[in-house]
Amino acid sequence: MLGAKLAVFLVAVFCFGWVSSQDPQPKNEKPEKQKKKHKTLTSLEAGMAGEWTSWFNVDHPGGEGDFETLEAIRFYYPDRLCAKPASIQVRTTEWELPEEVGEVVHFSPQDGFRCLNREQREGKGCSNYHVRFLCPFDLSAWLGWSTWSAWSACSQTSCGVRGTRTRHRTCLNASPQLLKCQGKPAERQTCSAGPCQEPKWSSWGTWSPCSKTCGSGGKRIRRRKCPKSKLHCVGHPSEVQKCPQAPCPACKLTCKVGVPNRNCTGCVCRNHTVLGSVHSADGMALANARISLTGQPRSVLTRSNSKGQFVIRGLCDANLSAALDRFAPGSAPTVSNSSGTSIAEIVLQRLEKPYMVGQPESKVRTMGQEVRFCCKAHGTPEPQKYFWYHNGTLLDRQATKYNDSLVLYDLKPHQAGSYHCKASNEHGSIKSSVAHLTVINPEVPTCISQPEEYLIRLPDECFQEETSSYFYNVGHCPNTHCAGHLAEMLECRDKDEHCCGPQRMEVREIPCASYILPIKVVAECGCTSCTQPKVLVRGKASAVDDGEPLRFGEIYLGMEKIGFTGYKGTFTIEVPPDTQRLVVKFVDPAKKFVDTVKVFPFDQRGGAVYQEVKLLRRKKPVDIEAMETNVITLGEVEDEDPVGEVVIPPSSFFRANGEAYNGTVKASVTFVDPRDMATVSAASTDLNFINAEGDLLPLRTYGMFSMDFWEEESHQSLETGKVQVRMDAELIKMPDHLRKMKLWSLNPVTGLWEEESSFRLANGNRRKREERAFLVGNLEIRERRLFNLDVPENRRCFVKVRAYISEKFNPMDQLEGVVVTLINLEPRPGYPANPQAWGRFDSVVTGPNGACLPAFCDGQRADAYTAYVTATMGGEELEAAPSSPRRDPLTVGVSQPYLNKLGYQRSDHTDPALKKTAFKINLAKPNPNNLDETNGPIYPYRSLKDCESAPVTANHFRFSRVEVDKYEYNVVPFKESDLTTWTGDYLSWWPNPQEFRACYIKVKINGPQEYMVRSRNVGGTHPQTRGQLYGLRDSRSVRDIETYNSSAACVEFKCSGMLFDQELVDRTLVSIIPQGSCRRTAVNSYLREYLGRHPPAVENNDTAAFAMLAPLDPLGHNYGIYTVTDQNPRLAKEIAIGRCFDGTSDGYSREMRSLKGTALTFTCQEKPVGRKSFFQRLLESPSQALTEIRREMSANEQRRGPSRAVPYPARLRTVVRTQTGQNPGPQTRA
Repeated sequence: MLGAKLAVFLVAVFCFGWVSSQDPQPKNEKPEKQKKKHKTLTSLEAGMAGEWTSWFNVDHPGGEGDFETLEAIRFYYPDRLCAKPASIQVRTTEWELPEEVGEVVHFSPQDGFRCLNREQREGKGCSNYHVRFLCPFDLSAWLGWSTWSAWSACSQTSCGVRGTRTRHRTCLNASPQLLKCQGKPAERQTCSAGPCQEPKWSSWGTWSPCSKTCGSGGKRIRRRKCPKSKLHCVGHPSEVQKCPQAPCPACKLTCKVGVPNRNCTGCVCRNHTVLGSVHSADGMALANARISLTGQPRSVLTRSNSKGQFVIRGLCDANLSAALDRFAPGSAPTVSNSSGTSIAEIVLQRLEKPYMVGQPESKVRTMGQEVRFCCKAHGTPEPQKYFWYHNGTLLDRQATKYNDSLVLYDLKPHQAGSYHCKASNEHGSIKSSVAHLTVINPEVPTCISQPEEYLIRLPDECFQEETSSYFYNVGHCPNTHCAGHLAEMLECRDKDEHCCGPQRMEVREIPCASYILPIKVVAECGCTSCTQPKVLVRGKASAVDDGEPLRFGEIYLGMEKIGFTGYKGTFTIEVPPDTQRLVVKFVDPAKKFVDTVKVFPFDQRGGAVYQEVKLLRRKKPVDIEAMETNVITLGEVEDEDPVGEVVIPPSSFFRANGEAYNGTVKASVTFVDPRDMATVSAASTDLNFINAEGDLLPLRTYGMFSMDFWEEESHQSLETGKVQVRMDAELIKMPDHLRKMKLWSLNPVTGLWEEESSFRLANGNRRKREERAFLVGNLEIRERRLFNLDVPENRRCFVKVRAYISEKFNPMDQLEGVVVTLINLEPRPGYPANPQAWGRFDSVVTGPNGACLPAFCDGQRADAYTAYVTATMGGEELEAAPSSPRRDPLTVGVSQPYLNKLGYQRSDHTDPALKKTAFKINLAKPNPNNLDETNGPIYPYRSLKDCESAPVTANHFRFSRVEVDKYEYNVVPFKESDLTTWTGDYLSWWPNPQEFRACYIKVKINGPQEYMVRSRNVGGTHPQTRGQLYGLRDSRSVRDIETYNSSAACVEFKCSGMLFDQELVDRTLVSIIPQGSCRRTAVNSYLREYLGRHPPAVENNDTAAFAMLAPLDPLGHNYGIYTVTDQNPRLAKEIAIGRCFDGTSDGYSREMRSLKGTALTFTCQEKPVGRKSFFQRLLESPSQALTEIRREMSANEQRRGPSRAVPYPARLRTVVRTQTGQNPGPQTRA
């Protein structure tokens, strides 16, 4: 049995060693190039069997350099590295060796790798390296060598000639089919019969002619020879010396301006002076810039002073260049004037990592066609290198001839898949978004004519006996793209996209309880032009503390100002095409709020998303003296120590022109403290940075701060030199965070964080001689930016969340366009310090299959990381699935026992008085060996595709809308969450897919209960739709908690206006019908007057209902009509409903105010509780029952108009008068 186990182990080791004994081919390289690099990559070869690890890259070349130490790699990847590596290989992330890039590096298998920036040549820093190690196999238990044999005789006997001699040994217990001993069975050694006589040089030859005929600087040379021999002569074969100086005749150099210089190598203008200045693009003076002639950067003429100025005397007019660390070189010509001086103004651009401004677009092509993908990046300097990848593999530049665009000809099926580009400059790299190429067979239709099943719910009175169901199949075309036209094959963007959509629709009639309901169904699908709605972001910007709006604040996209916020802080932003990352900056001209940069998620398929922007109020300024050392603390959480402090040395302030400022300084330092949960909504951006590979990676913050300094009297902004940022190391409990902590600044154009400096551990006195450890970093404030104390974090997952129309969680009723936000809380003690602090936040917009939110997670402890999750739509907070009195897997959406491990708790779990709009979970990384944890709702970071494509039956967390009972029916079906399902038809409820106008009427009900109210919408004046049904809307009235026996309903109706052909206007005939025994008691006087002034009028003889031709004008709350236009139908309806509930034209409420802004009033009668029916009373007391009937009939005669119990839906008879007011028009019956 032991022998069998040993044999199995030997077979396994042999196979494993055979695979690992070959150097793995570097990714994205051609085989020829791989073979070439295989010979030169390995350093410190161990000469033993083993396995190479994967490549590690735990650091990037910021601060002092690049450190890939064995200790750090073992900390992050303890299971992927052996105890004693035998060898190490290093290379850059661009697959280059250190000697190929000319860099000084240090590496060994015992210590790892390090590259120090200070050891590189001037102006050059370390590249980004990754390493791997050779882990040997321990075969000593089974194999061994015999002793060495004696050395053989030397193969050469002549003098001075080296030969070889050998000796051998035998491998004991070896198996030819399985394993061999580690090492070599033979050993060679050089040998020689002895040295030959050393050769001697010949005599020196004569000196050559001087390199210059006159003047200084000439050289001459003489040579000697070494006789042919097996040995080399000692010394040099040539000798160089300076020539004796001889006077030169007159210089013959001709200068257009000035005179020749002393060496006759150039021209000088002795009485000419160049006055120059160097400043940044925003006008800030730049000191210590190196000034040289263009093309001669090593010959530095002078440097700029503290004001950015420089003077060069005797220089004629020329092109000058300036160079400065962290800035791209700049140049400018000198401009002369009549006073013997010239002016040179050189502008330097701050070095910027590349960022994408043009993204590749997904496309569909047929086999044999062509396609072009384009991407474009900006940066300083402008990126010149572009790389294209197919399914993650680098494409051969020589084969495809790509640059910033990639062209593929004669497409084949294997070329389908994902494509993205990477752009690089000297400062970094950036990757584009992924575009997908679909290559279809011309014989297979991209759009199948047979529609897919799509069920809609019919009204309650339309039960179908044939199917025993309230649902009806109206058909649906799959949301797929068709191949582009031939004229667009090589365009970066397909101008006219084609999608699978309805080609033909049929009208069918559905029998209901008392009427026939028309409906249009999809009969045939085909390729048509895609619906391309606008993409918008709407919202409101206000203070995080008291909700004060940002009035008339400036809004920037990148460097461009695109508009202002309104008086109430509202804003609307149209997302430009090709945008993948929407970065918006809000600036307060009144300087009450800190400039805020937000990265907004949006729905790329179209429509509008609502965002609440919270602004941090600028800290009240304090007075500091410029000539003294000033210390400003960071963090003021009650009963907590400050996070750190900013130390400003004396004489650090200067004006924009470089002039030193020595007076009183107004200083405002605003700190976003993550220990205060209220600040999370006011934090800027999404806490991401771009690494050297161009990948977007997350940061975990320990605090953000902005600093503003200005003069006390003139209020002119001031800049500072180097300041010191000190951070309390006791607040950081994770050892790797102490080492990885860095100081970052926010780029307001890209919304990404850029590294400013590293921290070093130092000791400092603080508070009554208490010795504390500080992390110290240096910062030079050259422009107004937000700064951050962050560390990169690599323990990441994705969380699956879905939103639903109601708490029934019907898979067919998912909500799209919902903004879901996840707030990562600080890990438990034993990780960092304060478990109540937040470390990161992310927002994602739900699509047709929910949303996947990035989060930090841990696989060792389930409760190491926790998070709060919220969801909003149009400013309304959605409710999370309940967790009490117990966690129900069917309600929450997560199966057991994983649900208990995640510790799901809704915000009201322990206190029912709290809101129900958030839930808290443990971010436990799923165990791949546990089947219960492989089906969501938390997915590993590399399983994003699995999260995005997960079926609705998979585990997920849930939100739902809090709304009253309502029902919507459209004759032409339309899914409001998917704008691509819009169909151009005269009977479409929404006539324009790029602009959705929602109209509501507020109906007050006097009665003890809540009542359903229906609007019936029919074509009124358009010849194509007159008398035809558009749709039905039912809405239940909501109780007014402040008014007795009063409720109100906000009922949607179809707005009047142009139909889809945009030719004629239709005044929709709207009928409002409450359920039960109700009579109309009041009509808004403004509305009645408006309808009277805009004929034709509608007869309203039946007091149980109300009919009107819907107004064309967007009336307001004074009329009881609420109209909102938006690019998202759900958002338009949400805003309109909020205003209707509030009874105002610009407010918002979810509590019904029935006495404000109503259009109609109905009084509904109900049978008193406990009262017997008329039939029972007639049997028991006939005379009394008949007396009551006569009394009620007498009372009815005194009422205005007949009153009767109306069946629901009512058979309403409405008559529309013609424009001339003569004969009544046609009668329409439901």
